[in-house]
Amino acid sequence: MSTSVAIVEDDPQFRAAFAAAVAAASDLTLAWSAVDGTDAIARLATNVPDVLLVDLGLPRTPGIEVIRHAAVTHLNCDILVVTVFGDERHVLESIEAGACGYLLKDAGPEDFVRHIRMIRAGGSPISPVIARQLLTRFQARPAEASGESTSAAPDPSLSERERSVLSYIAKGFTFEEIAGLLSVSRHTVTTYVKRIYRKLQVNSKTEAVYEGRRIGLVRD
Repeated sequence: MSTSVAIVEDDPQFRAAFAAAVAAASDLTLAWSAVDGTDAIARLATNVPDVLLVDLGLPRTPGIEVIRHAAVTHLNCDILVVTVFGDERHVLESIEAGACGYLLKDAGPEDFVRHIRMIRAGGSPISPVIARQLLTRFQARPAEASGESTSAAPDPSLSERERSVLSYIAKGFTFEEIAGLLSVSRHTVTTYVKRIYRKLQVNSKTEAVYEGRRIGLVRD
């Protein structure tokens, strides 16, 4: 089954390169492309792709607003940031808004095809320099073994709704019960769980609850 891809990019050269790479891949289909955030949000109302490639520096409506909109209204759409911004603020803001991956534009278009496949397979592609930056940030936290009283701050990458789902899972509720409590479908809950697994880098409910407790997202 073909994976549909939409591209939100104002630079014509990058937009054309991404579109050509998608067109050359037999398992990918270009749903549409937009040159600014306002156009992208309008297109999402009638045509939701499997994967949304979003630049951050967009005219009219910023890329971060496109991410927030897609993450809230289209839960089955995987969002992949492709940008020149590699600073911590942009990275964390994008992940918190709902992005599943973050890539810099220094890679070739063919690499983005590989990352699109990765994100649909449940991965969270991140450029190596970004991954190193995030690791350095978290390694800089005081070690628990130091004896100092430290309380882990909630992981900013989980949305409020994702934290609620994780909390219910920790309390032993089933997906069906969580769906009823949140007034959403079971499929929607499954999508939230999928995102939680990605962001916490775990593969099961047990691991998610353990990691949630470790970093302060879940409290007994």
